[in-house]
Amino acid sequence: MLETSTPPSTGSVEYEQVSDDYLKQRQLKKGAAGWLVLAGLGVSYVISGDFAGWNFGLQNGGFGGMLLATIAMAIMYMFMVLSLAELSSSLPTAGGGYSYARRAMGPWGGYLTGTAILLEYAIAPAAIAVFIGGYVNELMGLDGPLVYAVFYAAFVGLHLWGAGEALKIMMVITALASLAIVVFILGMIPAFDSSNLFDIAVNTEAAGASSFLPEGYVGIWAAIPFAIWLFLAVEGVPLAAEEATDPKKDMPKGIITAMIVLLIFGGAVLFLAPGGAGADYMKDHAAPLVGALQHVYGENSWMATFVNLVGLAGLIASFFSIIYAYSRQVFALSRAGYLPRVLSRTGDRKVPTLALIVPGIIGFLLSLTGEGDLMITMAVFGATISYALMMLSHIILRVKEPSLERPYKTPGGTLTSGIAMVLAVVAFISTFVVNKEAAFWAAVFYAILVAYFALYSRHHLVARAPEEEFEAIAQAESELS
Repeated sequence: MLETSTPPSTGSVEYEQVSDDYLKQRQLKKGAAGWLVLAGLGVSYVISGDFAGWNFGLQNGGFGGMLLATIAMAIMYMFMVLSLAELSSSLPTAGGGYSYARRAMGPWGGYLTGTAILLEYAIAPAAIAVFIGGYVNELMGLDGPLVYAVFYAAFVGLHLWGAGEALKIMMVITALASLAIVVFILGMIPAFDSSNLFDIAVNTEAAGASSFLPEGYVGIWAAIPFAIWLFLAVEGVPLAAEEATDPKKDMPKGIITAMIVLLIFGGAVLFLAPGGAGADYMKDHAAPLVGALQHVYGENSWMATFVNLVGLAGLIASFFSIIYAYSRQVFALSRAGYLPRVLSRTGDRKVPTLALIVPGIIGFLLSLTGEGDLMITMAVFGATISYALMMLSHIILRVKEPSLERPYKTPGGTLTSGIAMVLAVVAFISTFVVNKEAAFWAAVFYAILVAYFALYSRHHLVARAPEEEFEAIAQAESELS
């Protein structure tokens, strides 16, 4: 029978004893990722955002609204990445943001952060599957549930093959996607005309409306979720901490390098796609990079065909890598007992089988709606909650644990993470401006996850999980001092 105890420092939760084999059945493959692989992982998480989805921001805010929203979100992500570089080198576990919040704010803070991240990562692949369907439709005339099912089955299957193999495949796919963006940039530079950026009709009833802000000031708010799509999920790099070669050195180098690459790619597509083909034409195109090249060079041009074919790798790269991310987040929460423990069991290949399959099934069912823009807003809802909580964790740990080993220190310290936190709150509010229905459903899913913890799992946590052991060590050190 399991014995239950309630440590004085965490009276709101209870821990259960587990067998000695418990953690042996829940191990990931060590040393599978050096800093270059981590940087590639960070780029691959996000790169699909360059190929589709961001352009809905033009529809909501025009080029000016999207530009201002992107600048604000680029600052948020850069500052957040610098803060996460510190946290991931100090607390290198597969829990990522959940483990930082757990250390800073206890079980409730950890769970609220971890499930917000999970909400983001479970929904984002569903949106990407819809965009993959758009690109496949351009190539082969196929779209819909069959395409979504094939991609989910194929790439969940590749992850089941093994982490090392999956990360190597991811690197190749990401390199191809990056090549497609470089070809797009070189092809569109000669066609750039700044007047094309402002060809969306002005909504004269909107406050502050102009050719720069055709939807007025509110358009800036409405564009924020789609500006986030240019960077969404780069914060997932720390989820690979337990599979990194040397997380204390590799994590900061990997995530910062990834962010720099993403800033370059995001800025290029934001200016060159509407600048070459027109913002009005780009605002709701299913495959904007392909559409821009077709507009300039013709529907059957080799460049458009190349970017369509190879650019599909960009969507696949993010689809593939975010599957990795959600499985590691589920694994960490499950291993510690916050989610059903069966989800964290790993087999001979050291991969969490059910943590890959179960969210994959949920994501596939969501993709059947075909509403990619709605799912972007839902993913952003979860992401921005987690961003605010992770940045709050950075601030709390700087104050509460100044002596914590920090192999990398965030430039600007708590000011940097504080600015990122405020911008995350602003971005969270924007989800209600863009699509109240999407924000509502995201809130419902999040509430269900919170209710599960409140009513059940907080009474059945596992003290021997790494994230929980951090708390026990910290408590012991506090008592000694």
